[in-house]
Amino acid sequence: MAAWLLWLIAAGLFAAGEVVSLDLVLLMFAGGALGGMTVALLGGATVLQMIAFIAISGVLLVLVRPIATKHLTQRTPLQLDGVDNLIGRTAKVTREIDSSSGRIRMGADEWSARTQHSGETYAVGETVRILQVDGATAVVGDALE
Repeated sequence: MAAWLLWLIAAGLFAAGEVVSLDLVLLMFAGGALGGMTVALLGGATVLQMIAFIAISGVLLVLVRPIATKHLTQRTPLQLDGVDNLIGRTAKVTREIDSSSGRIRMGADEWSARTQHSGETYAVGETVRILQVDGATAVVGDALE
């Protein structure tokens, strides 16, 4: 089997491994393998192919990986999940809310709720804003719409 084909297979395996690991390390090795393949296609000896692989992989790891990692982590917006996704949303009161109990409806979901401050109350039908979630209870305040 031709040396360049072995390097191409190695690059493919490194790239496939990167899909699983997502560390951007194996991808740099895939780039090094493509460098080794290029030297093999140009007729270089096995020692030169290995030197090209090691040199290109090292340069990619030292120079390209930190920049790529920085761009991937800084440009990814924070995605809220779980109950954090509810904070700031509005809901309709289905059972009067005071500082200890009440119910709200958001779309098809119904939650237990209480007010943020004692003395506040919200009547059935009013719109409130979810300020925080405490266990399975939404803490609500004025919707200010």
